[in-house]
Amino acid sequence: MGIIKVENIRVFAYHGCLKEETKIGSDYRVDLEVKSDLQPSAESDKLSDTVDYVLLNRIIKEEMNVASHLLETVAKRILNRIFKEDKLVKKATVWVSKLNPPIGGDVQRVTIKMTDKR
Repeated sequence: MGIIKVENIRVFAYHGCLKEETKIGSDYRVDLEVKSDLQPSAESDKLSDTVDYVLLNRIIKEEMNVASHLLETVAKRILNRIFKEDKLVKKATVWVSKLNPPIGGDVQRVTIKMTDKR
């Protein structure tokens, strides 16, 4: 088993429960960690034998573009798509962070973390 991380994916999106959040948008950061058997690709040196992090990045960007009230919903959509589109992924953890959230204080970010497995 091995780990592939795609870290600090920066996205501008329109998530939130407040009307203003869905109109003006916010900056987000997404981090992803997937577990898979990396031995076949280490032996073959073929992309088809491993998890393609270009695909993972595309899934994240596409799902972040679908507006939702909750970050939990976005995270679950990301995980569902990863498991649907890449059969080599055994376990995945995604962190979705809203940067400078409008919660009435000096807060750098709010992050939700969600994990799923086959």
